[in-house]
Amino acid sequence: MAAASRYGLSLKQLRELMEHRGREGVARITEYGGVQEIARKLNTTEATGLLGDRSDLEHRRDYFGSNTIPPKPPKTFLALVWEALQDVTLIILQIAAAVSLALSFYKPPKDDEEVLDDSQSHADWIEGVAILLAVVIVVLVTAFNDWSKEKQFRGLQDRIEGEQTFSVIRNSTTVQIQVGEIVVGDILLVKYGDLLPADGLVIQSNDLKVDESSLTGESDMVNKGVAVDPMVLSGTHVMEGSGKVLVTAVGVNSQAGIIFTLLGAAADDIEAEEKKQKKLEKKNKGRDPNQNKSSDNVPETGPNVEEGVGNSHPSHALPNSSGSPPSEAAEAPDMDEEKSVLQAKLTNLAIQIGYGGMAVSLVTVLILSIRFSIDEFFFKESPWDMYYINFYVKFVIIGVTVLVVAVPEGLPLAVTLSLAYSVKKMMADNNLVRHLDACETMGNATTICSDKTGTLTTNRMTVVQAYICNHHYKPDRNCLPKIRDLPSQVGILVTQGISVNSSYSSDVKQESGTSLPVQIGNKTECALLGFVLDLGVDYRQLRREMPDTRFKKVYTFNSARKSMSTIVPIESGGYRVYTKGASEIIMKKCSFLLGDGGKVESFTTAHQDRLVSTVIEPMAKDGLRTISIAYRDFVPGKADKNQVHYDPGTEPNFETMGEDNVIANMTCICIVGIEDPVRDEVPGAIKKCQRAGITVRMVTGDNINTARAIATKCGIIKPGDNYLVLEGKEFNKRIRDPHTNEVRQDLLDKVWPRLRVLARSQPVDKYTLVKGIIDSNISSGREVVAVTGDGTNDAPALKKADVGFAMGIAGTDVAKEASDIILTDDNFTSIVKAVMWGRNVYDSISKFLQFQLTVNVVAVVVAFVGACAIQDSPLKAVQMLWVNLIMDTLASLALATELPTPDLLQRKPYGRTSPLISATMAKNILGQAIYQLVIVFGIMFFGEHLFDIDSGRYADLRAPPSVHFTIIFNAFVMMTLFNEINARKIHGQRNVFTGFFSNPIYYVIWIVTFISQIVIIQWGGQAFSTAKLNVEQWVWCILFGVGTLVWQQVITTIPIGSFGKSMELGSNPPDMSSPCVVEGDSYNNSFSTHHHHPVVGRSGQILWIRGLTRLQTQVIGGDRQDRLIPVPYSKNSTDQAIRVVKAFRHGVDSVQLNQASSNPNIQRVLQKQASLNKRLSSASSVPTDNQPQQIIATNASNNSHVVQLPTRSHTETAV
Repeated sequence: MAAASRYGLSLKQLRELMEHRGREGVARITEYGGVQEIARKLNTTEATGLLGDRSDLEHRRDYFGSNTIPPKPPKTFLALVWEALQDVTLIILQIAAAVSLALSFYKPPKDDEEVLDDSQSHADWIEGVAILLAVVIVVLVTAFNDWSKEKQFRGLQDRIEGEQTFSVIRNSTTVQIQVGEIVVGDILLVKYGDLLPADGLVIQSNDLKVDESSLTGESDMVNKGVAVDPMVLSGTHVMEGSGKVLVTAVGVNSQAGIIFTLLGAAADDIEAEEKKQKKLEKKNKGRDPNQNKSSDNVPETGPNVEEGVGNSHPSHALPNSSGSPPSEAAEAPDMDEEKSVLQAKLTNLAIQIGYGGMAVSLVTVLILSIRFSIDEFFFKESPWDMYYINFYVKFVIIGVTVLVVAVPEGLPLAVTLSLAYSVKKMMADNNLVRHLDACETMGNATTICSDKTGTLTTNRMTVVQAYICNHHYKPDRNCLPKIRDLPSQVGILVTQGISVNSSYSSDVKQESGTSLPVQIGNKTECALLGFVLDLGVDYRQLRREMPDTRFKKVYTFNSARKSMSTIVPIESGGYRVYTKGASEIIMKKCSFLLGDGGKVESFTTAHQDRLVSTVIEPMAKDGLRTISIAYRDFVPGKADKNQVHYDPGTEPNFETMGEDNVIANMTCICIVGIEDPVRDEVPGAIKKCQRAGITVRMVTGDNINTARAIATKCGIIKPGDNYLVLEGKEFNKRIRDPHTNEVRQDLLDKVWPRLRVLARSQPVDKYTLVKGIIDSNISSGREVVAVTGDGTNDAPALKKADVGFAMGIAGTDVAKEASDIILTDDNFTSIVKAVMWGRNVYDSISKFLQFQLTVNVVAVVVAFVGACAIQDSPLKAVQMLWVNLIMDTLASLALATELPTPDLLQRKPYGRTSPLISATMAKNILGQAIYQLVIVFGIMFFGEHLFDIDSGRYADLRAPPSVHFTIIFNAFVMMTLFNEINARKIHGQRNVFTGFFSNPIYYVIWIVTFISQIVIIQWGGQAFSTAKLNVEQWVWCILFGVGTLVWQQVITTIPIGSFGKSMELGSNPPDMSSPCVVEGDSYNNSFSTHHHHPVVGRSGQILWIRGLTRLQTQVIGGDRQDRLIPVPYSKNSTDQAIRVVKAFRHGVDSVQLNQASSNPNIQRVLQKQASLNKRLSSASSVPTDNQPQQIIATNASNNSHVVQLPTRSHTETAV
């Protein structure tokens, strides 16, 4: 109570207050004395904000809670070990090893069996134990990889959180603080494009409009104002305007946080309910299903969130998945979302290899078993004895081991390692990757649609030319006028028109140690503010004289207006409208112009045309962005010709007048030319792209002449080439049907191949262009498109593109959230680095495939032929597990960490239809396999003569390891190791040692593997079925290994023309309707039930696809997440919570609805969700009290009208 009296409002009161909307909300605020009174009770003010005292901030966090949502604890190492143990092959291997171990101790007497010596008898158990130990090693390595991967992504997530800041007022100063440090009582400065980090009340609104669809499902933007709808919610997007917000709820006490907490409890209940249902199903198998339909009420186990929680709240287990609901999983194959290029090819290849491996392993077991049975029981006519089980167990172990080697389990690991390694390295190259598959997709990019400002240019804008009072000040900044050179009234209009009519968060500061001033906020506004400083006027003083609290109305900048206007009071009475924006747009709204001496002149159409040709076009051709500044006065007294008179008794109602009538008949004050220099490194980067087969297109909102000049400087277009430079209007005219005004693909296909610059474009034009290029069929393979964007309205294009790049500096939160990669330096050269890393990922996987498939072919053929020819496998189970470990874990780590080289940009993109295993790779695989098989079979059948040793063929079950088979094993491993060097080159290069020592990870792993092999051979003994080899035998084995390097030179000289495309594999993606393609797991969230997985009951397919799905999901926070590293506002991003809420609202299937009817936590979620939907009109209100069943039914019925919008970044629904 002491804390409550200290603030005047309790946490519970604030939470209840935020549950109201519209007029209801205004009425409740009025009951508390208004927004300003609530601010006073929270010991804060609009102008001053919080004082920033550390003890006060800590007290607020303790009482009102911190702006974080506790994450679900990560999976423990033991949990990851348990998951790794679920592998089907490992389970079979463990069972077989356990049976073998048991039989080694139980030896039923055999009548004609020779008595074994004690030492041999005592060693029988070693093979079983060795297999179990090998399984333990594989499991521990897998679990460690998963653990380190999760740790890495959590670290990445923490880093992103640390960089996420928001503007607040503290101690009368605007400061940027980390989102997690926001507390109740803070004053937020919100603007266009922001993602709100907390719940609050609007104190001041400048045309503020918010998209609340993520929480309420309403697609219309909601006007926010003190007298209209002052409640704003965390996770909603500011789509227009700006304003100030008093924070009233943070973290788990915000509306999104409350739902998140309830979902955590509901998720736990559903999980418990599912387990209970499974047990009942097992127990009631065979019974009448109708007799067990009694509803099992689940007691409410979730936390009581109605009273609110401070920092003493428990760490609730909150869902941390951005996947879509189960219903979407079932519909996944029908969605038009495509897999990434690499994923599609790998899935297809893994399925093919998996089927082949299963077939060979099964045939191996059958041949071994049938042949032994015929020999022993038919020809020898031996009676059955328990002793013979040992042989069959051995055969099963051999078969399973063949399967272990054949199935490319290391493939997903190699992909994950390669992507994770690339992500880590790309951060140093200013690429913050949010979707893992964006890495390799970028390597296949054929088109980049880039913004101009900040990406191709420095985004350090400066006014270098000006046209004021019929005088053109040019050619550079040194020629600009001073305030004394201008008529006094004109000087006031220019300086105030810029200082007041710009966001007060835009600022220019001269910091010590820097030659150039630091530009904070919108760079165009900073250039204009710098112009005011160059005139010799302090714009900050003008802002102090006209604080934003005195503004009558603000029309903030957006892509449709391309201008900003502010209405301020005039000291002598009346109001003045200041406008700034794109010159041709503002000039069309001007009827007057300030001429010589500041005299007001009529601005005729002829005068406008003359100004365009003599001032604006020359500026644009110099690559300058032209901005016009204008004004209009509304006065109560006598009005001049450029002023508007209004009745002194009544103030003008600007809302009623409408924007078009207010911003009309303006008086043009001046035109300025803003220089934004092309980055020095951009022309070279664009040349690299063009050499690499990537077309760069510039999409900008600037004037067409400015765009053409910048594109020429960048090298996107060259004088005399036949490429198109179009304005948005002309572009639309060419691609739209003249009768229906609909975009036609055939018309678009005539434009986009030659289009290089799109100027004066709207965001919808960018989206249309991207969609048109992606949907086009005129290219040999589908184009892979990358797009850059920084504005809120760029989000649709960023989502539609194969890879969306958001600007880390200039980009809005909405754009970042829609992107795949964030450019932390806003630089085009970073995109080129992303291309290089993407191609490197693709090549790394190809290298690993070339290496692994060679081992697969050799090991499988050796085991199969051995089973047929000598009733035994020359490579024992433990030995093959060691080889499997080499190629799965160690080789994947070695080959996946190869660094990219500039040579990667010397070739064209692979494309979607190019094979994963090229003809060159297939030639290398087959060539090396033939060499290794010749050596292995040569030793197998003639080894005793070549090396003068005893033959190891047809050895007894309990015979000690032979030197003969040890040489086979050692030669095979040596050839595999040296072939790992060959595998580093996949394009037919002769020098396989190029860059060998540039990757320490590679050669350290190679050396460690070699030393480990020596230890296994010389001291492995019974455990590894090896016998010690002498120096001569070791030399021969190493020579066989070195022979692979020599043989590779022979293979390289063989032309591939004789083989052609018949050798290529993995060129076609798998059929999406095939039951063996796992889609359910990718879209699975914490509410999923097993019947949504098409692979359940297909253990053979699970074997290789289970690992492959790691490509699509990453373990973060203990739950699977759709390859998404969020731009969070808390430990679990608020936006993530919203996506879970949306998925839950729209995706509850009928089974879960039945469960929900008896689940109080789910009812509370739906009630809370329904309460968020209450608006002003009673027709749209949803009853929330005492009607949980009705709400559930409503959601169920609405579910049939949900249309799924495919997107990689998160789940969206449209009703």
